[in-house]
Amino acid sequence: MKRTLHPLAEEELFEAMDWYESRVDGLGAQFLSRVNEALDLIAMFPRSCPAILGPVRRKVMNQFPYSIIYSLPPDEIFVLAIAHQKRRPEYWKDRL
Repeated sequence: MKRTLHPLAEEELFEAMDWYESRVDGLGAQFLSRVNEALDLIAMFPRSCPAILGPVRRKVMNQFPYSIIYSLPPDEIFVLAIAHQKRRPEYWKDRL
């Protein structure tokens, strides 16, 4: 299944990676690995995560306080946000 990140979601991903890497060497790569693992699970079971707003779903990540906010256009996972769980809930709505 094709994976597409909204440009702002991609920016959030790299900002989080950089932040974690600045704290502990290798932690940014570990964060990216966990995001990819979560996306793999979404690809295998796209409707397993709860819908939070119409067709938009949320995958809560393990180990890091982030969620992957995504929708499922035909044959695609469209990531709207890599959202920190404690910051600005639903700020990504304008990306729909």
